[in-house]
Amino acid sequence: MDIKAQAERRDRPAPGSPDLWLLRLSDTPDSFADPATLDPAERGRAAALARPADRIRFTAAHVALRAVLGSYLGVPPADVRYVREECPCCGGPHGRPALDGFPADLHFSLSHRSDLVLIGVARAPIGVDVELVCDAAESDELALMLHPDEQQEARRLDPVRRPRAIARLWTRKEAYLKGLGTGLGRDPATDYIGLDTTGDRRSRGDWHFLDVPVDRGYVASAAVREPLAAGPLPVHRLTRA
Repeated sequence: MDIKAQAERRDRPAPGSPDLWLLRLSDTPDSFADPATLDPAERGRAAALARPADRIRFTAAHVALRAVLGSYLGVPPADVRYVREECPCCGGPHGRPALDGFPADLHFSLSHRSDLVLIGVARAPIGVDVELVCDAAESDELALMLHPDEQQEARRLDPVRRPRAIARLWTRKEAYLKGLGTGLGRDPATDYIGLDTTGDRRSRGDWHFLDVPVDRGYVASAAVREPLAAGPLPVHRLTRA
């Protein structure tokens, strides 16, 4: 779908069927990363990034999020307003992002890594994460941050498959922690999610995990605090405006 078409009103996702949106930044024109669409807090976060490429990537990702959310809310992207919920770890005002002044039953999450942006929208709390598959050395370092049982599972994997499996698990972890509203303020080793590679779905208590198909060299996951509907959940592509 053309990003400009996001101004058209979209129905909210059905319960158990989160909408997933994927954007490849190299498919967007330079003019898309227009900071005028962002609010002062977002512009401040972008300006604090040292590298120009990171500033452009951050701006484009947040413009895309506003375009997607605006399509559900029926407002221009610049009119989308955010608030931060309380952090479950410390009670501070830096927990899960939420919509401000709009119905409370629309939840969202944003992740961007290198050339890809992943957005999740759902009727229940959601977290998404997209990552590059790292090399073996970096993968082994990442594994040290996992739950002890997950570390054992990783050691049992074939070395050729291990980096992708660990990267996949890491996206499940980050999606879950973002959905909780803690981010990495909660130790990733605390919760066992598992490296199971036999299917694209799994559950942990009230949270349900979905492996998201993305471009070659990347992995991605979503975590939603509601049971997922049966059947495939499509990933919608945002195309250049």
